[in-house]
Amino acid sequence: MKEISQADGIEDFADSNYIYVDKTEYIYNLVKKYKRVFFSRPRRFGKSLTLNTIGTLFEQGTDPYFKDTWIHDKWSFGTYPVLRLDFLSFSTDDVEDFKCSLCRKFREFAALQGITGYTDSNEPNDLVDSIFTFAPDSWRFVLLIDEYDAQMTANINDEELYEKFRKCIRKFYGVLKTKKYIKFLAVTGVTRLKDVSIFSVGSDIKDLTYEPAFSQMIGFTRDEIKRFYDDYLRLAVSYENKEVKPEEVTEAQIDALLDRMAYHYDGFCFDRKYRNKVYSTWSVNNFLQTLSIEEEVEFGDYWYDAGGLPTILVNYLKSHGTEVLKSYEDLGGRPGATVDVDYDDFKNPSSLLSIDKNVLMCQTGYLTLKSAMNGDPDFLQLGFANQETAKALSKRLRRQLFPYMDSEHSRHARSVLEHGDAKAIVSHLNETLASVSYDNFPFDNEAVVRSLLFFYVRHYSDAVRAEGHNYKGRSDLTVSFTGRVLVLEFKFSPDGKGLESLLESAKSQIKERDYGRENLGGRELLRIACVFNASPQERQISPWQTVE
Repeated sequence: MKEISQADGIEDFADSNYIYVDKTEYIYNLVKKYKRVFFSRPRRFGKSLTLNTIGTLFEQGTDPYFKDTWIHDKWSFGTYPVLRLDFLSFSTDDVEDFKCSLCRKFREFAALQGITGYTDSNEPNDLVDSIFTFAPDSWRFVLLIDEYDAQMTANINDEELYEKFRKCIRKFYGVLKTKKYIKFLAVTGVTRLKDVSIFSVGSDIKDLTYEPAFSQMIGFTRDEIKRFYDDYLRLAVSYENKEVKPEEVTEAQIDALLDRMAYHYDGFCFDRKYRNKVYSTWSVNNFLQTLSIEEEVEFGDYWYDAGGLPTILVNYLKSHGTEVLKSYEDLGGRPGATVDVDYDDFKNPSSLLSIDKNVLMCQTGYLTLKSAMNGDPDFLQLGFANQETAKALSKRLRRQLFPYMDSEHSRHARSVLEHGDAKAIVSHLNETLASVSYDNFPFDNEAVVRSLLFFYVRHYSDAVRAEGHNYKGRSDLTVSFTGRVLVLEFKFSPDGKGLESLLESAKSQIKERDYGRENLGGRELLRIACVFNASPQERQISPWQTVE
């Protein structure tokens, strides 16, 4: 049985010990139809392997590496020299160092091609333009650029450095436009940014990020997993059903396993028509590799371990933490819910410095398309792709907000929320709020306080509703445990004034709308009216009162 590779970018196709999911038909159609392409995908999704496949085909043709693939007897595009540029390997904090590294790659490539006489420069656009000027008229090459946006995503909180990299990269792509020497150009990245000339008016690079015909070129389909990982799927069923041998496993059992895998790892949509979806390659490979090592089925959170910690989102949280937190609340912290985003904000994000939070989370892989892009002309829907990405965002936020939340703290918190009296609960929530960095998460309004507490209690109960509806209205926060329903109704005082009046308003709202009675099922009902005093001297829930 062949091994499963975790690598996002294997260049040695001669190694027959690894499973290679055959995507060569997509690549054939890509090269046949287009000369210059761009596609964005989250980290650890297979972009590098796709570029390496394209590069190997152009360098070597199909023999001997593609002997058993779809494309073996169909490649008709010839062979050419290939220049591979991985922007992740270049400096992200020094523009001059970045320029030197990029220029060095072109000088070395020019030397291998026997191109001389050009004017040397440490400005990439000037150097490349000069190399093209002195290249033989018949010379052609293939250019593959991986993670084109690495320098900008690393500097989302440094406007000055971001702008320096943006201008440099824009000039570099500007000199590539329409150049006849480029036989084929493919560019990948995490983000799609209008302020880089790849997507500007007049660009000859085709953005295929959400093109239906190529929406499953990167990522695994259900049929591909069944076809290429059949041995592993049979092992998985056999490990869970000790009396069943791998060769005795039925199609129905395999489909049931794939349904469970889909809940955790499927659901990524890169199809503007919202028809085709894919599983995360990184997560599926890790799930099956863990299966073969541990000899048991374990649905781990592999996205968080690797792709779930992109630098861009870590940095974004430092300056936009409350915005991301609000999105998490809007989505209920679980797959299924959706948020609306402006169509133009999604299709044409201008800059990382001003990008919509939900669009950024979609580009980094936390959210995905949940509606067709040609449906509502003004809005489209985004949501979590699956359970794994929902948990990954929760973990990332928890590390940012509550780094002290170890297992001992969690046991205490759960006990207080499920069994403590109102005084203990409010005291615990005040301690929790006091621990949050006010610089990153300022308590500016009631919605921020509610979002913070929604996220916090969501860790201890799956049944949490922010602004939960009943037939008379909606409560701010309703938390359901096995033996208790906890209702919290908040009011907010920015300066510590009008506290008693606000408390009375919260109490009246609970009573009049009878929050928490729906689906009570004999459980204890604990309802607490709360006022968050945001004055600098307090910043806590005070006053508060239980409501019978």
